Amino acid sequence: MTRGFYIGRFQPYHNGHHTMVERIAADGEVDELVLGIGSAGNSHTVHDPFTAGERIMMVTNAVAEFDLPTYVVPIEDLDRHSVWVSHVQSMSPGFDLAYSNNPLVIQLFEEAGIEVRQSRMFDRERLEGSEIRERIIEGEQWRDRVPDVVVEVIEECNGVERLRTISQSDIVERWEATNGGCE
Repeated sequence: MTRGFYIGRFQPYHNGHHTMVERIAADGEVDELVLGIGSAGNSHTVHDPFTAGERIMMVTNAVAEFDLPTYVVPIEDLDRHSVWVSHVQSMSPGFDLAYSNNPLVIQLFEEAGIEVRQSRMFDRERLEGSEIRERIIEGEQWRDRVPDVVVEVIEECNGVERLRTISQSDIVERWEATNGGCE
């Protein structure tokens, strides 16, 4: 049996991530897949608005459609790259190969002797977490960029309201916005 590992922040899990998992499932190279929720300790910021638990729900619900056993594990940040792979391995079921397009992640896995598979990015201009978060904040169309089950999780946790609130820099700006700038 061969198990693969794919890590992302999934802030939120979007159709680019979903296409990557679909390709992994379709190529038949692995029998199981571990999905690592990167930066698991971070939430409630514009860069990382969703909690690890919310992202676990997004990923678990989205990948359920694939005929590939998956495990979703939170991976907290470790600010020491030289031991990052061993940290990931300690938090995850064992795996034989990794999937990533991130140059640092590729380098770290390869230095640890783990084979890495890269995949062509899917519609990268549209499917980028920061672009989707910005669209949510600005009230622009974003739901077509994530699986429907992810929309459901974001709505369930009031993620749209959360992102719009945390994107405001301070109380004064919020007060001015709600009071028309009048003093």
